[in-house]
Amino acid sequence: MPRPSTLALAMLAVTTLFSMAPAGARGGPVVTTDTGKVQGAVDQGVASWKGMPFAAPPVGDLRWRAPQPAAAWSGVRAATAYGHDCMQLPFPSDAAPLGTPPAEDCLYVNVWRPAKAKASAKLPVIVWIYGGGFVNGGSSPPTYAGAALARQGVVLVSFNYRLGRFGFFAHPQLTQQAHGEPVGNYAYMDQIAALQWVKRNVAAFGGDASNVTIIGESAGGMSVNALLTSPQAQGLFAKAVVLSGGDGKSADPGLASVEQMGVNFAQGKGIAADDPQALDKLRALPAEQVVDGMNLASRAPQDPPTYSGPFADGNVAVETGAAFASGRFARVPVMIGATSADIGGKTGFMVAGARSLAGRLAAQGVPVYGYRFSYVADSIGRPGAQHASDIPYFFDTVAVKYGAAVTKKDVAMGRAMSAYLVNFAKKGDPNGRKLPAWPRYAGDKDVIMDFAADGKPAALRDPWGADIDATTVAVGGQ
Repeated sequence: MPRPSTLALAMLAVTTLFSMAPAGARGGPVVTTDTGKVQGAVDQGVASWKGMPFAAPPVGDLRWRAPQPAAAWSGVRAATAYGHDCMQLPFPSDAAPLGTPPAEDCLYVNVWRPAKAKASAKLPVIVWIYGGGFVNGGSSPPTYAGAALARQGVVLVSFNYRLGRFGFFAHPQLTQQAHGEPVGNYAYMDQIAALQWVKRNVAAFGGDASNVTIIGESAGGMSVNALLTSPQAQGLFAKAVVLSGGDGKSADPGLASVEQMGVNFAQGKGIAADDPQALDKLRALPAEQVVDGMNLASRAPQDPPTYSGPFADGNVAVETGAAFASGRFARVPVMIGATSADIGGKTGFMVAGARSLAGRLAAQGVPVYGYRFSYVADSIGRPGAQHASDIPYFFDTVAVKYGAAVTKKDVAMGRAMSAYLVNFAKKGDPNGRKLPAWPRYAGDKDVIMDFAADGKPAALRDPWGADIDATTVAVGGQ
């Protein structure tokens, strides 16, 4: 890697000086983390701290390595703005547009809590894991802000994890030089590192490190499934929420196959398979060349393939379907569901997958609460709740999502769904005062909570259950 220029070093010094501004300069709350003091801000009854590093920047020689410890600092670091979202190619139709420009230096965490909560409050903690197909996404979209949930008496944490080829990559030289470190699933390693940061530090923000709920949607939901079964994530959370995370099964192409994809990618950049400097040259590629035009809007199959996504490595990530079937997973309360017009339709991957996984977990004695999100915002005007449309309701950020078009009915559904989530985070059961009863899921009864199209939550036997079962039998018999 080229050495930084004098100008770059000067700019870094100025940035560092600004980020270590004296505590009294802005007057926000100061918290001491295990790497130094951070100063946040208070707005409308919520204290927040943003852009705090939970690992070293994964750049240069740290590209394609497990997350390394963040460097400590002296003085007080300003924590009032999001850090960069992780490197990716954004696209205009993204349902949750990024709030920061993406960059490789992106391993940052954000925290919200009620402003009046004391450091000793031991509030329940909710940790958000964003979706985006593992190639897009970040913690900065406004609909993912944690203030509304914090007002309900929890600590909300969000963080970034590496995406695309930065998050999932293997190459023979990378494996040879790993020296015992895990290779390949860097995105999952980032997620585990962030949860470890929460365990070490959340008490200083008023959170209870023994009462952490992880929640993720789409790729984030798949990540929750992976974390439930990962040997490296055990003991880092007490509850889990899976929004549109599929059926809990994962691919296992084998390390050799994923390494070959890395070789294919390198060859496409003019780096020969037998080049002894292949890894150095790969790490020297500009970040944009590693992204190579890949995002959710342009993920056409490649021949030969150059990207794998998550894979079972037997260490950080196991084959989740087998782990769930054999009981090798964290037996914590789980909330799980999908939207009514989710990917694959009513008998497809997300809806049928959520029902299948709910049944498998419930059959093993795990407390499970199943749901379906059928509500559509009044301003949309078409039937069927699309993929990811439930997120602003669980976050109680529908007014942020829909702006002036938001209605009282939209807001009421957000208040109910966020209350269920907060209750679940507090005690592993979503039920609470003034909310319709949400029964624990059992396969024989097949009762789920439908966040219905009329704007009212209602517990009912899954109306699509028979169709899903018939489709499953038909497919299984082919």
